Amino acid sequence: MMKTACCEDCLFQASCPAPYSLPGVSILIFNTSRQCFVVVKQFRPAVYMCEVERQHPQLFQNQDKESFSRLEDPLPAVVGVTYELCAGIVDKPHLSLEEIACEEILEECGYRVPVTNLKKITSYRSGVGVTGSRQTLFYAEVTDQMKTSGGGGQPEEGELIEVVEIPLEDSMKFAYDETLPKTMGVIFSFTWFQNNIAPKLPKSNIKAP
Repeated sequence: MMKTACCEDCLFQASCPAPYSLPGVSILIFNTSRQCFVVVKQFRPAVYMCEVERQHPQLFQNQDKESFSRLEDPLPAVVGVTYELCAGIVDKPHLSLEEIACEEILEECGYRVPVTNLKKITSYRSGVGVTGSRQTLFYAEVTDQMKTSGGGGQPEEGELIEVVEIPLEDSMKFAYDETLPKTMGVIFSFTWFQNNIAPKLPKSNIKAP
């Protein structure tokens, strides 16, 4: 869906077309039983195509749609896989942000989390050059006893999600490892945890990176 708006700061008062995007929620999940973060890994077509363009720029020079089928050595799908926080769009007006976040945790990661277990970290704008949607970031602690399924999202909706555990002791190394594609939300939330939650943990749970 496209929205058109006229903003005061635009040159010549021009109309500014922008794709409309629903607000979203994302959740930093920390498993206290295992002392690890729970994130998701999934294939993102846009990431894959950016990697195709980086490695095969000639395919995009003539904008010939048929040329994509002539790539002799297609890149493996893994180049389009990213590590992300559990997240979802806000598309149920009758539910609060917290309730939607809890639904996403259950669907994607398999943990049944009470609304009262959520702590709001902050809200922010994402994709400001494209969508500008409002995102709300939560923190949730879970235990092994709260896990009721393997997660994985909803395949009928095209979701193919792998649940990944990142040990606390390896989290910052993981966050800044550029060979492991990830969203800024992962880096920010891991850093937030180190500044706000880690200092309160028993020292025996925190190992030097």
